[in-house]
Amino acid sequence: MPTTVFGVATALKRNPEIVAAMKEAGWDIASHSLKWVEHKDMSEAEERVEIADAIRIHTEVTGQRPLGWYTGRSSINTVKLVMEAGGFLYSCDSYADDLPYWIKGPAGPHLIIPYSLDVNDMRFVNAQGFGGGDQFFTYLKDCFDVLYAEGETSPKMMSVGLHCRIVGRPGRAASLMRFLDYIMNHERVWVPTRLQIAQHWHAHLSYLAASAPHAG
Repeated sequence: MPTTVFGVATALKRNPEIVAAMKEAGWDIASHSLKWVEHKDMSEAEERVEIADAIRIHTEVTGQRPLGWYTGRSSINTVKLVMEAGGFLYSCDSYADDLPYWIKGPAGPHLIIPYSLDVNDMRFVNAQGFGGGDQFFTYLKDCFDVLYAEGETSPKMMSVGLHCRIVGRPGRAASLMRFLDYIMNHERVWVPTRLQIAQHWHAHLSYLAASAPHAG
């Protein structure tokens, strides 16, 4: 199954065997910043260094510069600084749309592929979240069914956020496996990595950047 993993650079450096396994599986390894810390608590200068160090270490340990970025604990400067760093095909620090979209920056257009906080196994551990695997499966299935029906007239994207420490529990993993079996029984469903989505947008939908809003 094509997968994008958001890798914290420090964690990647400490776990070379896991990096090797992800590379062997052909996963898209995007950057999840340098450490699991709040970027909102940093000055702009400190965050700029944090992003640069994350890119450097990620490149050293994976052998490739990250082409995607997701902080998850972003500041008001994060997207601007990611664009300033350059070299990214996409970033994901947004929950503002169901489809990728362009924004304009000083160096040109930048692609945002929004993340999802509702279609996400984090709701197993958050208040008023999923009480069990059946609720998770039902939510995934309902989301897919609505988007699949809407896809008859316009393209749709479903993003599913997963964490090995959460969905990896056997009772939860079973619901995920049921959902994967469910979608694979449907025609005209593309299950790409985020990098593949970005490459498609850059190749076929770059013209939309002309009318994109300016960042900030």
